[in-house]
Amino acid sequence: MPEGHSVHRIARQFARNFVGRTVNLSSPQGRFVQGAALLNGHVMTDARAVGKQMFLEFDNGLWLRVHLGMYGAWDFAGDILMDATIASANGRMGQTNQRGTDLDPVVLDSAGENSMHSIGAPRRTRVRMAEQEKEIDRLETFPPEPVGQVRVRLLTDTVSADLRGPTACEVLDPAQVQAVMDKAGPDPLLDDGPVAEDRFTAVVRRKPTPIGILLMDQSVVSGIGNVYRAELLFRARVNPYAPGKSLGDDTVRGLWKDWAHLLRIGVETGQMMTMDDLAGDEWRAAMKNRADRHWVYKREGLPCRVCGTHITLAEMGARKLYFCPRCQA
Repeated sequence: MPEGHSVHRIARQFARNFVGRTVNLSSPQGRFVQGAALLNGHVMTDARAVGKQMFLEFDNGLWLRVHLGMYGAWDFAGDILMDATIASANGRMGQTNQRGTDLDPVVLDSAGENSMHSIGAPRRTRVRMAEQEKEIDRLETFPPEPVGQVRVRLLTDTVSADLRGPTACEVLDPAQVQAVMDKAGPDPLLDDGPVAEDRFTAVVRRKPTPIGILLMDQSVVSGIGNVYRAELLFRARVNPYAPGKSLGDDTVRGLWKDWAHLLRIGVETGQMMTMDDLAGDEWRAAMKNRADRHWVYKREGLPCRVCGTHITLAEMGARKLYFCPRCQA
C-alpha cells in the first residue's frame, strides 16, 4: 500500500500539471460515470494530500477524494512537468540525504524505479505513481488509449492521469471533505508544529493499544504504513507490543519527530529510505537495492544490523511485523 510520502508526491504532480487548468474527466471503466460528470470541464483549483488520502478541488466547489488502498495507482502520461521541489532519486534539484549532502544523479534501483529524472522539463512519457514510481514507456501519440480498468481519467491538453484499482474514489462537497480531514490524525508534512505533536502524543499515551497498532491507525497519525511502522519502532528501539500508555513522553515525541524526518526524505527522494548517515557509495547502493535501505523491514531471519540477532517476522493488525527481539525487547 502506498504510504504517506507517495501520496504527497502524487498530489504535487497534480499541483504541477493540473491545478489552474480545465480538466476533462471520464470513466473508461464505466464505474465512475456520474462522479466524472460532476467535475468534467471544470478548472482544478487545489491538490492536497492528508496521510494516505488525496483531495482534488475544482472551481465548482466539489472535490475528488482518492484513497489508493492496497492496489491503486495513477498513470500520468503526456508532456509531464516534474515537480522540482520533490524531484526524484535521479535529480539534484534541492535534494539532500540524511547528512545534508547532495545526492548523486541518475540512481535507479534494480526494478528501474524512480526513473523520472528530467526535472522541470516536459517529457512525452507515461509514468506510474503508487507505492513505487517508474517510467513505463515513451508515447508516440497523445492521449494514449486507456490501459486496463481505468476508474477515472483526468485529461488536459497536454497531460492525462488514469486511476485504477483505488479503495475510494468519490466526489465530495466542502463539508464532507472537512469531515474526512477532521477524522484523520496529524500529518507532519502539513503541520509539524507543537499542536500536532501534542495531539499525537496525548492520544498515544492514553491508549492501552500496542504502539505497533497505533502507528498504523490513521486517526492517530496520518501516512504511516507497514514499512515505516517497522522502521520507526526499530529506530526508536521500541517494542511493537508495548502499550501506548506505557511509553514515556520523550519516546512518543521522538517517534513523531522521526516520522516527520523520514516523511520528508520519502517525499524528496521517492524512496522509503530509513538507514542513517548514508553517503557516497553506501547511498547509491541503498537507492539501487531495497534490501540496503531498511533496518528490519523484510529482513526476517537475517542478522540485525546492530546486534546480530535474527530479525523476527510476526503478524500484527493483519499485517506483517518485522522487529529485532533483542534491540526492541
